[in-house]
Amino acid sequence: MGKTILDIQGLRKTYGQHEVLKGVDCMVQEGEVISIIGSSGSGKTTMLRCINMLEEFQGGKISLDGEEIGYHVDGNIRRRKNEKEIARQRALTGMAFQQFNLFPHMTAAENVMLGLVKVKKMSKADARAVAEKWLDRVGLAARANHYPGQLSGGQQQRVAIARAIAMTPRLMLFDEVTSALDPELVGEVLQVIKGLAADGMTMLLVTHEMRFAYEVSSRVIFMNQGVICEEGDPKDMFVRPKTERLAEFLKTSSFN
Repeated sequence: MGKTILDIQGLRKTYGQHEVLKGVDCMVQEGEVISIIGSSGSGKTTMLRCINMLEEFQGGKISLDGEEIGYHVDGNIRRRKNEKEIARQRALTGMAFQQFNLFPHMTAAENVMLGLVKVKKMSKADARAVAEKWLDRVGLAARANHYPGQLSGGQQQRVAIARAIAMTPRLMLFDEVTSALDPELVGEVLQVIKGLAADGMTMLLVTHEMRFAYEVSSRVIFMNQGVICEEGDPKDMFVRPKTERLAEFLKTSSFN
């Protein structure tokens, strides 16, 4: 493993009176693949959204590549960074969501090219070459000129993953990317993620696919009620959980 890519210290997030994250600490090393598991409402997705500054957070600190994300402290006052700076920092991470969020009036290649042209200021020709490379990598070279409406759900999700990775993020975030797919399409998306893991991409995955988490992860984090309840090697955690709460969760999950 290489250097520390992500360092989360004391992360707290509240919605009104409800505290969703209650002081989360987490470090991610370069090349690690970490699956975050836990029941609905445990704070998994909220944690990812805070890393990408899609959610503001009320306490703690997130550093990516040694750079503090989202906020700076001025004296004793914590201030949100300006939107231009946050947009630059957000580009350090790539994120794939449950929903594909593709533009329906753009082809697969145009969807992948958009960020490269608008954010990275690439020429259309260079962006097209990058888009074609990544569409080929996710098995969709032949679908580059197809519109989202002409693609299956699994194909659309693979375009969304190609779009995120084309931006060369330091860290890739996956939020339940298979949960909106029909069961027969899940495997093709998980295969793409396995390939990226084999390439050494640093990833945080929120997933309910326990067998997949067991096979692909270098480490697993189990969240419960806004805290990290247990973490470690998947082969230990899935076979010999240390906490009763994780043992209960695994009994009701798809892992067997």
